[in-house]
Amino acid sequence: MFRFLRVNMATKTCVLEEIPQEYAGLGGRALTSTIVAREVPPTCTPIGPHNKLVFAPGLLGATNSPNANRLSVGCKSPLTEGIKESNAGGQPGGHLARLGILAVIIENMAEEGQWWQLEVSKDHARLVPSDVAGLNNFDAVANLVEKYGKDCSYITIGRAGEFKLTAASIACTDRELRPMRHAGRGGVGAVMGSKGLKAIIVNPEGGKNQPLNDEKAFREASKRFAKALAEHPITSKGLADYGTAVLINILHEAGGLPTANFTVGQFDQHESVSGELLNQITKERGGTVAHGCMSGCMIRCSGILPDKKGKFQSKWPEYETLWAFGPHSGIGDLDAISQYDYLCDDIGVDTIDVGVAMGVAMAGGGIPYGDAKAVLDAMHGISEGTPLGRIIGCGTATTGRVFGVRRVPAVKGQSLPAYDPRAVKGQGVTYATSPMGADHTAGYAVTANILSSGGTVDPLKKEGQIELSRNLQVATASVDSVGLCLFTAFAILDVPDALPAVVDMLNAKFGWQLTGDDVVTLGQRILSTEIDFNRRAGITLAADVLPDFFTDEKLPPHNTTFDITHDELKTVFNWVEEKN
Repeated sequence: MFRFLRVNMATKTCVLEEIPQEYAGLGGRALTSTIVAREVPPTCTPIGPHNKLVFAPGLLGATNSPNANRLSVGCKSPLTEGIKESNAGGQPGGHLARLGILAVIIENMAEEGQWWQLEVSKDHARLVPSDVAGLNNFDAVANLVEKYGKDCSYITIGRAGEFKLTAASIACTDRELRPMRHAGRGGVGAVMGSKGLKAIIVNPEGGKNQPLNDEKAFREASKRFAKALAEHPITSKGLADYGTAVLINILHEAGGLPTANFTVGQFDQHESVSGELLNQITKERGGTVAHGCMSGCMIRCSGILPDKKGKFQSKWPEYETLWAFGPHSGIGDLDAISQYDYLCDDIGVDTIDVGVAMGVAMAGGGIPYGDAKAVLDAMHGISEGTPLGRIIGCGTATTGRVFGVRRVPAVKGQSLPAYDPRAVKGQGVTYATSPMGADHTAGYAVTANILSSGGTVDPLKKEGQIELSRNLQVATASVDSVGLCLFTAFAILDVPDALPAVVDMLNAKFGWQLTGDDVVTLGQRILSTEIDFNRRAGITLAADVLPDFFTDEKLPPHNTTFDITHDELKTVFNWVEEKN
């Protein structure tokens, strides 16, 4: 029996309740967005008492499905002022599902200056004063593990969340109890900090895999889905060998690797920050290639990189992290970027928004361009709460305003990730129109634009990009609700039996009669809910645009601009009836 856990930070009450009928059949992003849309006033202050913070595992959490233990985190975003779903791997999603908890809903606020931690186990939940406040994530988790043990999983914020910086993230521990899997985007860590909640301890003891309506049918469908992941070259080998950093050389060759604050599409030091080099030095130093961040992961894209002495340095930086601190900021030092990645995980900030903020600060003269030591100092400044650190820790849009930069790569207040929209135009459509703000994962058009996965659409031409982004945004909303890792989408797009296998698993678990068309309907319903919240929050169609320098300035080497008009962008969500 699934339940909600409602936690009131003002009264310190924790209540397990039956699932209200209006939320039946929802999980992951579908659930977080629906709860936020129904229960949070759209015009409220994001770091005030009326906002709510929702944690929800996906519909296939705690089953034997591969890659299905992701955790969705939802709220009104202090970064975009709109609705937000931020998504993380690690162990807490699966553990909450094993306890039969479909959502943890954090309400109200503790008194200013008070810090609490939430203990969650099979039959009870309670708030206790936190004794790890003031610590960053690695030290906080080390202290919590000493108190609660190695069988629990942990959700924490670092000092950036305590400072309520708008690029603050929420950390989830991986299988080795390292706080390195983050709900990074949208400033969700600032909302957790505003509640006075420092940590959540999830004890899965006594929990179990969720009951299945038809165990045999589920087992057979799960095997088919695993076979699809094992057959696809990206999910079976490419990501395991090189991580997402495999994209550095690919985007460089495509001319879509944004360099020096989006002034050129290629980086002359690309090989020095590539996935191929990351694989090579990891092996030379005795590190780990092909590592999964959560139980049930078959893709294993998260390696472990030691330093030159063989001591743990960080997980493999994601492609977007390598790009933001690398080509975007003019730094070609893989070890330096790995150290920034560790600090982002420790302090608790989004590597994309903070990395892009560094490059924007360089463009505005706040940090010398390409100066690795200055970036390291600025990272420590976030933890120390220095004026520069707080500016950078509030992300790209804030940094651009403070330093008077005209070319600020952000949409709805959130920074663009690592694909230039002039050379990967389908991605530009997603950046402009997603209700989440600029977010590559909301509709990953790199698939057809660059990787020829799920078809091929010329990345330099406007034809087909609206339809590509629309279909991917709808599909992604459903994938995020099921709890699957986004990278399973490669197999879903290319292996004919992969999507039917997912639908069959859902039917076998819940006794439903879904078809593939129902998956599309669910995705559209989620997006409609999110768009409606944003409209009520005052975010209109006028916000669905890219910064004008993308239409004004040609991007070398292809010398293209983003030529998809605002009227064309308005047609992406063609099933939504606008009320004004």
